[in-house]
Amino acid sequence: MSERKPIESWLTDMDGVLVHEGVPVPGATDFIGRLRASGKPFLVLTNNSIYTPRDLHARLTRLGFDLPEDAIWTSALATAQFLADQRPGGSAFVIGEAGLTTALHSAGYILTDYKPDYVVLGETRNYSFEAITTMIRLINNGSRFICTNPDATGPSNEGALPAAGSVAALVTKATGVEPYFVGKPNPMMMRSALNKIGAHSESAAMIGDRMDTDVLCGLEAGLRTFLVLTGISSKEDVERYPFRPSEVVDSVASLVDRI
Repeated sequence: MSERKPIESWLTDMDGVLVHEGVPVPGATDFIGRLRASGKPFLVLTNNSIYTPRDLHARLTRLGFDLPEDAIWTSALATAQFLADQRPGGSAFVIGEAGLTTALHSAGYILTDYKPDYVVLGETRNYSFEAITTMIRLINNGSRFICTNPDATGPSNEGALPAAGSVAALVTKATGVEPYFVGKPNPMMMRSALNKIGAHSESAAMIGDRMDTDVLCGLEAGLRTFLVLTGISSKEDVERYPFRPSEVVDSVASLVDRI
């Protein structure tokens, strides 16, 4: 096996890697600070399509991160880019919040419930039965089914919340149509992130806290992968999968000196 090239660009998940339960992971602000000082290309990734990069920038700034808005890449942005590439100037019926609708508008899409090219399902705090019914009928009438991410649940202080993947399963059951998921673990999200920063997979790394999304996505996109233990995964979890990360580290604090 040929030796890997030095890491020249970094992609990192946000929740569970930089932030956990609303507070910064110890060493995470230093990690981002070192990345910025190094001048190496990097992006912070999230499957959450609710927020715009501006929203997330404000949240992370309050937590002490020195992170520019354009260093954040969401499944909403990746979805908008994908649709704009597939069908420029198209139309979509959307279930989601500002992160998704803003991204689609910026990509030149019209949001409508009249014969849309696509129906796009994203994350929202309020899934409307009426809107889901409309989505089902549009898919049955020929609109193509897109979902920002396959996550079945999301975190909250009270416990798990149903996420886009769960609602997508409901729609699939009603229509018989599987969605195309754009977010992790689809390597498309990783490749779109690399394209944004002008990086190449051979010299890039992905940091995440989940084997089934972050590590799998990075692996399939050809990146070096780091699993951190500050989020959802433990060392024992690694053995349950038929694939492995390049390395398992305690946290991003262990990677500061690798930049």
